[in-house]
Amino acid sequence: QVQLVESGGGLVQAGGSLRLSCAASGTFFSIRIMGWYRQAPGKERELVADITRGGITNYVDSAKGRFTISRDNAKNTVYLQMNALKPEDTAVYYCNADILSRGYRWIDYWGQGTQVTVSS
Repeated sequence: QVQLVESGGGLVQAGGSLRLSCAASGTFFSIRIMGWYRQAPGKERELVADITRGGITNYVDSAKGRFTISRDNAKNTVYLQMNALKPEDTAVYYCNADILSRGYRWIDYWGQGTQVTVSS
């Protein structure tokens, strides 16, 4: 069993910061790409940022310059540092990871989501 456990969401005023964390736990062999998605009510889920095992990053345009994704491979953990938050960033944020699990199958895992609310 593999789980992605998220933390760090909450309520913050516009201009504030939050740091999201997501740790993979359980039985698995390796993790390829890890990322963060978000979904606001009435909107489609969108990729916010992702990062390869080697540290290559990708961001949605609206996050560039404000958000930073990073990972600690030894801890099987991905982070999302969010600065200069805007009300438009309000959403449920989901951790995602491509994981080689028991049986040598690559499986796309999702966290349960953590609420980020930015007040104006």
